[in-house]
Amino acid sequence: MYQALYRKYRPQTFDEVVGQRSVTETLKSQLRTGRLSHAYLFTGTRGTGKTSCAKILAKAVNCLDLHDGNPCNCCEACRSIDSGSCTDVLEIDAASNNGVDQVRALRDEAVFTPAQVRKRVYIIDEVHMLSIAAFNALLKIIEEPPEHLLFILATTELHKVPATILSRCQRFSFRRLNAEDIASRLNFAAYQENIQIEPEAVNVLARIADGALRDGMSLLDQCASSSSGNLTVQTVYQVLGLAGDRKTAQMMGYISQHNASAALSAFSELYAEGKDIAAMADELTQLARDLLLLKTAGAAAQSMLSGICTQEEIKPLQNISAGELMHITRTLQETASLFSRSSNRKLDMELCIMNLCTDSLHLDADSLNARLSRLEDQIKNGAVVSIREAETEKPEKSDIPEETVNVPESKESQQKAASSTDAPLGFWADFTARIKPELPVRARGFFVNGGPVSGELNGDLLILNAESSFVKGIISDESILSIIRNNAGAMLGRNIGVKVALRGTNTQDDSAFSELIAFGKAHTDIFDIKE
Repeated sequence: MYQALYRKYRPQTFDEVVGQRSVTETLKSQLRTGRLSHAYLFTGTRGTGKTSCAKILAKAVNCLDLHDGNPCNCCEACRSIDSGSCTDVLEIDAASNNGVDQVRALRDEAVFTPAQVRKRVYIIDEVHMLSIAAFNALLKIIEEPPEHLLFILATTELHKVPATILSRCQRFSFRRLNAEDIASRLNFAAYQENIQIEPEAVNVLARIADGALRDGMSLLDQCASSSSGNLTVQTVYQVLGLAGDRKTAQMMGYISQHNASAALSAFSELYAEGKDIAAMADELTQLARDLLLLKTAGAAAQSMLSGICTQEEIKPLQNISAGELMHITRTLQETASLFSRSSNRKLDMELCIMNLCTDSLHLDADSLNARLSRLEDQIKNGAVVSIREAETEKPEKSDIPEETVNVPESKESQQKAASSTDAPLGFWADFTARIKPELPVRARGFFVNGGPVSGELNGDLLILNAESSFVKGIISDESILSIIRNNAGAMLGRNIGVKVALRGTNTQDDSAFSELIAFGKAHTDIFDIKE
């Protein structure tokens, strides 16, 4: 009869337990010295070795030929416990035996001496599922058990175990296994079972296992039984119904570019291939989470990454702003939370993708934060649209509104304005480099060569041509105009007036930014913008 891989390769000694060296070494030391506790509590996430260690400990305390704290697995006691025929070692599932009556029966039986081995051992799995009355019934015997009795409790939810039980047990915490440890054990099992699998496919399974070796073994078993040939990365993705890291990164790239058509086409292709929609949403969420960690924690985030994508695939996506990533993560989580009661998951996911790609249509705080964050990153990095040579900008006279003008008043200045109509060669580049350190942070990124503001000197009047009304509104501040006026005068050796205008090719107001500004003014309690 076929035996599942996670059962077949369950560790039989403490030395075979993967990734829990601190726990196993302590238990081996206690067994060698004979300083055993009467009750143990094993805590940790699923698939990390709690039940396996409990069974090994039950064998070790009864083994007739202990080897450096490890059971021999050859004596009569070890063989009977392994086969399940030993009536003195009982494994109880608290999820289905959580009533006070079952615990009272256990307590009544526990007082009898063991019939086959030296110690009667009770392994209570998922002990947090016991009722309060059952915990109270168990309390007294755990506090003062007979000499021949040993309790081993295991739980994945430590916070649900009463403090009165915790204080009477020795607690051992099982950590989540790293991907390297899981991959090593999977390689061993694949070699023993003659499963041909690519190293990268093993790494994918180890990442998907998410710290649980049992999950990794089950996934390997599933993939091996579904494919008779060599197991490749694509085979693993196909068998498990996953999108794959490359396609996940590709879809995230389309979302970051706000390319709804390409993102929806990629989703439609994956859906047609039979990929699970919930798995796709989860992969995108994990990728967004990884990018956000890299954005906020830098190098320290490397050890916290989920590994859903490789470093090469993540690198092109690192220009997505933190605000956008927060918006993407929350939107995906909200969509995924509705899947359980949705009649059409495909429609839900398509709407989610359209929402992520067209956040400019929304004026909720989350979408506005994403848009502002994206704009701040563009300004900070100088990655702005509409690249033009500043010196060649010549707006038409009809497009220059008569506002924010500071015209020289003296007769001498007026004569100079009439005679001087051209700026010195390279004036704008030298001028922007000079004023940049003095400007506020909010305007500094506008004054770069080819940026959203260009300058034209017309006699003693410096005309600032803004790319949009949003940019124009910011640089029209008197404190900024004063810096520009003083520096221009110092460079040219005469009084210079300043005028702010929209560029001739973009006289129409930017409706999206107008909505954004209007919303910000009406909801000043939401945003706290500081220099």
